[in-house]
Amino acid sequence: MARPVTNAAFERLLLAAGYGNAHAAFARQLNHAGRNEGAWRYDAASVYWWLRGRRPGEHVQAAMAETLARKLGRSVGVMELGFGATESIGECAYPTSIDGAIDKAEQIWTRLAKHLNQQASGTFDSGKAMEAALGWRYDLPDGSTSRNGRQQVTSTDVQSLYALADHFTDLDRRHGSGSPHTRAVMADFLVRQVAPMLRGTYTDAVGRDLMRAAATLSGQLAYMSYDAGEHATAQHHVTLGLRLAKAAGDRLYGAHLLANLATQAVFLGHAREAARLAEAAIDGAGQAPAAVIARLHATAATAYAQSGERRACQIALIRAENALDRTGDDPGPRWVGYFSPAHLAGAALRCLSDLRLYKPALRHAPDALTLNSQNLRTRALHTALIALTHARGGETDAACNWSRRLARQTDGIRSARVQQRVRELTAALSPKQTSSQVAEVLHALAAASLEREHG
Repeated sequence: MARPVTNAAFERLLLAAGYGNAHAAFARQLNHAGRNEGAWRYDAASVYWWLRGRRPGEHVQAAMAETLARKLGRSVGVMELGFGATESIGECAYPTSIDGAIDKAEQIWTRLAKHLNQQASGTFDSGKAMEAALGWRYDLPDGSTSRNGRQQVTSTDVQSLYALADHFTDLDRRHGSGSPHTRAVMADFLVRQVAPMLRGTYTDAVGRDLMRAAATLSGQLAYMSYDAGEHATAQHHVTLGLRLAKAAGDRLYGAHLLANLATQAVFLGHAREAARLAEAAIDGAGQAPAAVIARLHATAATAYAQSGERRACQIALIRAENALDRTGDDPGPRWVGYFSPAHLAGAALRCLSDLRLYKPALRHAPDALTLNSQNLRTRALHTALIALTHARGGETDAACNWSRRLARQTDGIRSARVQQRVRELTAALSPKQTSSQVAEVLHALAAASLEREHG
């Protein structure tokens, strides 16, 4: 039995335009109207679901209005279609279904691709973050992900998406994400290639791998947006990634994304919420590989340190260190391969510095810099943290020496997080700017920041 129509406004427009019994014809005209958006493959089934409450993306609604206007001989406003008000980029609702996640993916990827340069991201919503964590952790698993669309999707198609994710990850680590160009290219690819794949034809096995690959790409775009200072955009993409990872049945990658959300919350000063997010990630990961456990506990430690919970922080760091010692036997998923002893040392350095244990913190400084050559942004972040810890500990000469090194390292890196560390370092050194050495260092840091802004 067919479901009852819930969007009467859209049904009336279709009837008036002669598409009442010609949904397939309307879909063909819609695909033609949206040809500049990529290879749309909507069909009569798409119209069926739109009539019954599913909400297409803004770009699709615009094409609908254009298609109906041609037939009716008058202008048609998007609001006449009956799909409701547009959700803002800052409202990060966790989709309740796979179909809802696919619709949401198309909406937010399109919005990002079209409006990236407007810098209208909004703010981080800690309440929505916790709702997403609860949905990911406790909602029932999805049934089959198989789908019948107009584009056949194979395992080979999906593997190409992982290769692309690796490429963008490498660019991000080397240069940071401050330039909107790379994110715009990635968002455009997601709209034109990945969204049609999600609406294609695939088996359950291919569908789960496709969901995992889409979650990986969305998670990478989220991290790049976070590094660029676009915090609501980042949160929105993490939330989407969590839902896609849930559909894929990949609890480990979901835990990784939730830890990324906790890391973002720490950066923004939401320490208590960050701790809860990290705890949910650890709980949801279950019996995870050692490398994943190490990464998750390191994230929890940074949240505890920011909250001033010294004992909880120390326990988390010990658990992370013990887990990392076991990674030789179990390297874990490919995406956690980045987490090295240097990353754990950087987390310990930050934790102890936040707890004002400056001398113990600096014992981790040498290990924090034993990074792979491609981790240029992380090297700059750790160098800035070492300089800042020296400055806060009253060691001005050492702080200046490390600041000079930092000024050289930031060349070619565009990252809001690196800029924030530089601002914190400048604030810590400014009270002593009467010293010629400090004045020289502050000038070098300011010059490097100006070059990044205009580079």
